[in-house]
Amino acid sequence: MRHLATYDARDSTPTLITAGMIRTVDDNAPIASAILIGGGEILAVGTESDAEAVAVDRSLSPIRVDLPDATIVPGFVDPHAHPLMYGQTLTWIDVSPGTAPSIPEMLETLRRESSKLPAGVPIRGYGYEQRNLAERRHPTRQELDEVADDREVYVMNASGHGGVVNSFTLEKFGITRATLNPEGGEFFRDADGGLTGELSDAACNILTGLNGVKIGHHGPNFHLGDEAAEHQRQLDIVQREFLSGGVTALGDAQVSKREFSAYLAMADRGELHMRVSMYFLSHLLDAVLDLGLTGPFGNAFLSTAGIKLYADGTLGGWTAYFPEGYVGDPCRTGQLYHSPEEYRELLRRAHAVGLQTATHAQSPTAIRMVVDAIETALAERPDAEARHRIEHCGLPDPADVSRMAQLGIRPVNQTQHYFNWGEGVEQAIGTPGERFNPLGEFRDAGVPITLSSDAPVAEPCPLEAIQTAVTRITRRGHKLGPDALRITAEQALRAHTLEGAITLGREHEFGSLEVGKRADFTVLGADPLTVPGEKIAGIPVLETWVDGVRRYRADSIEETEQRREQS
Repeated sequence: MRHLATYDARDSTPTLITAGMIRTVDDNAPIASAILIGGGEILAVGTESDAEAVAVDRSLSPIRVDLPDATIVPGFVDPHAHPLMYGQTLTWIDVSPGTAPSIPEMLETLRRESSKLPAGVPIRGYGYEQRNLAERRHPTRQELDEVADDREVYVMNASGHGGVVNSFTLEKFGITRATLNPEGGEFFRDADGGLTGELSDAACNILTGLNGVKIGHHGPNFHLGDEAAEHQRQLDIVQREFLSGGVTALGDAQVSKREFSAYLAMADRGELHMRVSMYFLSHLLDAVLDLGLTGPFGNAFLSTAGIKLYADGTLGGWTAYFPEGYVGDPCRTGQLYHSPEEYRELLRRAHAVGLQTATHAQSPTAIRMVVDAIETALAERPDAEARHRIEHCGLPDPADVSRMAQLGIRPVNQTQHYFNWGEGVEQAIGTPGERFNPLGEFRDAGVPITLSSDAPVAEPCPLEAIQTAVTRITRRGHKLGPDALRITAEQALRAHTLEGAITLGREHEFGSLEVGKRADFTVLGADPLTVPGEKIAGIPVLETWVDGVRRYRADSIEETEQRREQS
């Protein structure tokens, strides 16, 4: 029988590091010039003489690393991401706007790249967002039939909440115009009732295979199965992507048996070098309760955190719940995954045993349903440290923002969403969309701000997220909303480090550079608090350290910049 490595037994060489600037994100001592690490921990933070004195006191002879032109910050924390899904999409065919700005170009890309695949292997593409296409619509099954009519073709929307399949796929799984929509999903139809090929959320259950993950109406299903060895290859690729962005810890925001098994295998072979906190998907709530996974479980690198719930869909895929309809398509209203009563009971059961919940909610109606349920649960069982989360929390009513502050609710926002397609929010629901991710309102109401990527919906590039929080300028140069919605670079840095750790319940381990915490930090080529806001995303990540070990080092600043431009 094999045993998992504890990882807590890892050691690291005593090292004294100096830098031009060290931003500790510690309110008591926010700036330093030297840091002493050893045994995976921070032993001293302050001046060089402070660090040397501690080294002498501990009888250490540290090696020296001098970085006079660099800035050190705590390792970035990304508390909402989907690493295995991200790894899969990186091995699929890229049909993002930079590669395929129109449907004919998408089809040509799929044909060209799929010719490199073995015969019969499903063709999978990722990255299109219909409003970014020249036609401003989804492709159809008939168009995907031009790519292949003898095997599955599936292009996943950038939101991860569905996409489009070809006719072969629908026929293979017996989906016809008479097929009823599954609860929590939809097979979309044209005006005559014919299948368009577009499908969302629970409808994607057909793609996961006979023994694959079936989530029902508990959220989007993006758990397409690959061989176990392929999952390991995908996680290895993804881990380097996170580390190259300076990310040292993350929360996997939709863990099923597929993800759990893949992480265990990665840890077993000793290759898990970033910290992962897992949120099990709500269809597994009974299993989690039966197993008693209701308290801290795991080690410093792989641990359980809570339960992921869903209130509504996504703004990107027009499945977030707007009962009055979308401006861009009045016939679409989106959906609630659960009735208010059913959702309230799910949250109550989790809260009753001390489980943190993380609920995806985008529309005002969905967010209010979450806030109402949390308020009820806290009234039944008060818990000042519950730290219930609302994921994305795109358009909360101002009155609910105030309630969130009172209830200790922590929104987890992704500013890169509006960096990449912020204009689309206004196109979807009108001018109220300019409030999307109202960080300034959260700050003013006393609601803690936490940033994340939602990778692969956005690349795990915290500096890009920080820049967007500071400027609210999209990739196309459009400013979303008034200046009052912006936050400062200092607030944004904290939101992607210490606040992320607090949201994960792990602030005693990492998130700031303080004595006794894990030696997790990121070395940057410039100070994000002093460069102009619009230049923050261009700061190169030079090195990423986890547990006092350098886990990533850019081969050169030029290569880092080229990689950023290519992404």
